[in-house]
Amino acid sequence: MISEIQKLFLGNSPIWYKQTIVAFLIINPIALVLFNSIGMNGNFIVGWMFLLEFIFTLALALKCYPLQPGGLLAIEAIVLGLTTTKGIYYEIEHNLEVILLLIFMVAGIYFMKNLMLTIFTKLLLKVKSKINLSLMFCFAAAILSAFLDALTVTAVLIGVTIGFYRVYHTVSSGKDFSNKDHNYNDDSSLSDIGTEDLESFKAFLRDLVMHGAVGTALGGVCTIVGEPQNLLIAKVAGWEFIEFVIRMAPVTMPVFIAGLLTCFLVERFSIAGFGNQLPESVRNIFNDFDVYETQNTTLRHKAELVIESCVAVFLVFALAFHVAAVGLIGLAVIILLTAFKGITEEHHLGEAFHEALPFTALLAVFFAIVSVINDQQLFLPVITYVLAQPLDVQPPLFFVANGFLSAISDNVFVATIYINEVKAALDSGVINREQFDLLAVSINTGTNIPSIATPNGQAAFLFLLTSSLAPLINLSYLRMVMMALPYTIVLSIVGFLSIVYLL
Repeated sequence: MISEIQKLFLGNSPIWYKQTIVAFLIINPIALVLFNSIGMNGNFIVGWMFLLEFIFTLALALKCYPLQPGGLLAIEAIVLGLTTTKGIYYEIEHNLEVILLLIFMVAGIYFMKNLMLTIFTKLLLKVKSKINLSLMFCFAAAILSAFLDALTVTAVLIGVTIGFYRVYHTVSSGKDFSNKDHNYNDDSSLSDIGTEDLESFKAFLRDLVMHGAVGTALGGVCTIVGEPQNLLIAKVAGWEFIEFVIRMAPVTMPVFIAGLLTCFLVERFSIAGFGNQLPESVRNIFNDFDVYETQNTTLRHKAELVIESCVAVFLVFALAFHVAAVGLIGLAVIILLTAFKGITEEHHLGEAFHEALPFTALLAVFFAIVSVINDQQLFLPVITYVLAQPLDVQPPLFFVANGFLSAISDNVFVATIYINEVKAALDSGVINREQFDLLAVSINTGTNIPSIATPNGQAAFLFLLTSSLAPLINLSYLRMVMMALPYTIVLSIVGFLSIVYLL
């Protein structure tokens, strides 16, 4: 019986992975008792251990989905008193808008997949240059993220990329485009040539989706609506949309230009795994697919594309003018698309939620770890140190500190802590309003730009890592870190120098 339970624990994960998670769960309470018994701050030390252990589960997301091992760590943190269920509920409540976005907006994009695949297939075929295509993905993602939001744009990128992958895999397996029951995770039906081309195609898709993901960060930092923490910072600072853009521009514009230049260079010189070209055989398949779609387009299909186009226009305007919380707009998209496309069966509706709900559950576990950070004040020494420095060096230090902490935890949480501390310093007379404005810019850019270093730094990156797309194109945690590294280095340096010399 015991051996069978051991086999069931964490399913098909490697034995060494299972043993590591068990070791974490055993060592944590022992370390807590030991450090407290010798007069050290055991809660603080073990809190950092929990954070690093959770990052470990994210880093090995392709070995085991992080929800289960991360969830076990979160439950143990509650049992050990490092946080409380009330604290976790507070973090979830504080981030309810992001959770609603994931549940409803991602599902809404699912019902728009025909339109997205049609548009991006034509784009893929018309733009022959890989460099131009990469720049287009990065630029488009940045512009959309500035006026919509990064998670929605990432959902579109994931949906389109999965669509590309499925078209190629179906044809390479000897089936026609109309096959709806093909298993995309089974490569056994591919020929030797098909398998070789598939690996090249995976690398090509990884390039495009990573350029797009970085683009969401480039655009997301620029406006109030780009990232959740931007709205929070603007609210505390009392900035409206235009004022926010203007105040951020001395940093965000040089970073934006540097981001596009980096995109060009990594593709031109094949740096950090980029520069993979689309195999000609794959291009031929998509040409055939485009012809097939054109020749076999029925009146019903055309009507569905018209409906999806109309709802897409509604989506853009609703997000741009902020008629409601993003998640509620996503719910409206689901209702409109399913109502007018005649999708009324419950099991057909349920398919749309397969992508988002596991990540939503993982995000709730992530908030449990954030609650540990908050309750044990793991970042307090860094905050105290930065605020104790001379006023003229505080802005660049805030940028560096926020970037580092955001990369290992969550940029929304870090921004919340720092902006509240800076507002308290302003209210108590420690700093003046001019200094507060400089620090607010540093906090916003610091939490948005260097945080691309790791997938856990930004929700959009984490969503990409844990999506069904990641295993299909072999996009692991470490690979994301390596591919983001040139962007991280260049954008962080440009952002830092902009704060030092332009602000």
